[in-house]
Amino acid sequence: MWTSGSEDAINSMSSSPFALEDWLKTNIDQIEHLTDLVRGDLSDLKRRAVVALITVDVHARDIIDELKADQVASVNEFKWMKQLKYYWEEEDVDNIRVRQVSATLPYGYEFMGPTSRLVITPLTDKCWITITNALHIKLGANPAGPAGTGKTESTKDLAKALAIQCIVYNCSD
Repeated sequence: MWTSGSEDAINSMSSSPFALEDWLKTNIDQIEHLTDLVRGDLSDLKRRAVVALITVDVHARDIIDELKADQVASVNEFKWMKQLKYYWEEEDVDNIRVRQVSATLPYGYEFMGPTSRLVITPLTDKCWITITNALHIKLGANPAGPAGTGKTESTKDLAKALAIQCIVYNCSD
């Protein structure tokens, strides 16, 4: 629904210059509703689910704010295309496709429970773009870098976003 609402707002920019601003307000209202909900009396399971939703929605809010600031007026602009987006395909409404840049991947429907989510940074986005596009062309991905920089956690969080199983092997000494 976020992808659909965002694309509607972007496509409306030519006729309604405040469409992204209105969509941003809607996103902020949704986050405020979730924060009110998380302050209430919830079971641990529900609280974890709502906190994960808030984490994802805050990133979505930041994306809309960036699109508004950059005056994005087309869904074909890279600022929009680089985002991880979910689509229900019209010809096959039972399947969700995940798109990022030129990659299109099937949603995996692997339920891993209400797990926590990472705060998504610009570096996380770049990592995800690389991995999703590698998976799209049937290659693997092997993030490299110093220990403790978030390579494994970023990959695991992308697996959560794609709803695919992720198994981590530690092959170091």
